Amino acid sequence: MTAVDPTTSAPMYPFSPPRALDLDPIYERLRRDEPITRVRMPYGTGTAWLVSRYADAKVVLGDPRFSTAAATGADTPRSTPLPLDPEGILGMDAPEHTRLRRLVAKAFTARRVEQMRPRLRELVDSSLTEMVEHGAPADLVHFLALPLPVTVICDMLGVPYEDRHLFRSFSDATMSTTKYTPEQITEARDKFLAYMAGLVAQRRAEPTDDLLGALVLARDNDDRLSEMELIRLGIGLLVAGHETTANQLTNFTYLLLSERERYEALVADPALVPAAVEEMLRYTPLGAAGGFVRIALEDVELAGVTVRKGESVFAQIAAANRDDAVFDRPDKIDFTRQHNPHMAFGHGLHHCLGAQLARLELQVALEGMITRFPGLRFAVPVEELPWRTGMLVRGLEALPVAW
Repeated sequence: MTAVDPTTSAPMYPFSPPRALDLDPIYERLRRDEPITRVRMPYGTGTAWLVSRYADAKVVLGDPRFSTAAATGADTPRSTPLPLDPEGILGMDAPEHTRLRRLVAKAFTARRVEQMRPRLRELVDSSLTEMVEHGAPADLVHFLALPLPVTVICDMLGVPYEDRHLFRSFSDATMSTTKYTPEQITEARDKFLAYMAGLVAQRRAEPTDDLLGALVLARDNDDRLSEMELIRLGIGLLVAGHETTANQLTNFTYLLLSERERYEALVADPALVPAAVEEMLRYTPLGAAGGFVRIALEDVELAGVTVRKGESVFAQIAAANRDDAVFDRPDKIDFTRQHNPHMAFGHGLHHCLGAQLARLELQVALEGMITRFPGLRFAVPVEELPWRTGMLVRGLEALPVAW
């Protein structure tokens, strides 16, 4: 094992500001020469270990010796102004996390999600028809990328679609790294806690058969949720249910149109769409900052280094998804890739609950685009596309397209 002096000066993380969908080339060097390295995070105190190899990332994400519940303290090194919420599902370990996850898992099974395909096709077709009626140029974010996942998660939870401006503001705040101050984030969180508490109260007065209604019943009849767990779980599902999918749809469209032969390949062979979605999930560095930090509950040897009990560690999933020990020609997008065990949805206990739904939304959206708009193209020079800044995830503020 290699002994590492914890007082050694560590570089600031992220290593460079995010630029479009470029992945900092430093990760290739780290995977080769320094697969575990200390970094200083923007918030919290001390340093964190960063791992960049696929095998090590799976250990950090899947080994119960690394805890997210222990990483909810104010001093935990992290990418966000506020630490993880200990009463939110992302800040829980088993068995608490498992208890909450079981309450909602049935809504996101592969079978249940597949039954949603006709509804998703209707939504996509309606959105693209509105684009045609609006005329080119049109903003793909406004007409498709945002309305599709927002409508779907609103339908599932039973949240009024007309209230989307409320949770979009809250979502922006919670996904912020530098765009909002800690005070603004706290204010947005408190407002939305009150909003979700109001929806819960409505379901107590008038029970519903949506997912939020089912959670209220689980809280009241089976005592499997505290009131705050219920409210925070509803908020977590609402935010996670639209934020990443909306951004990934813009990111995927950018990848397809920035090298036109990719888009034309899907137009020529729509059967490639499912594999293309998986490949772009692997390739796209969605996170603009570090992943969620975990705390070692005991000494753990990782990549030849002893991570001591109480130390922070996180996995850079985008870097792990480019590991040439796992993926052939990892820096190339290949829609015919046969072996693609990417970790875009995470791994282990906190693997994305809505992974199947996100896949389906992305597939149906792309199928609709290539069918309705085989000549889709950027409506502005690529260098003028407005990328989101100061946020945890990458995506476009607007995506003007023509056809």
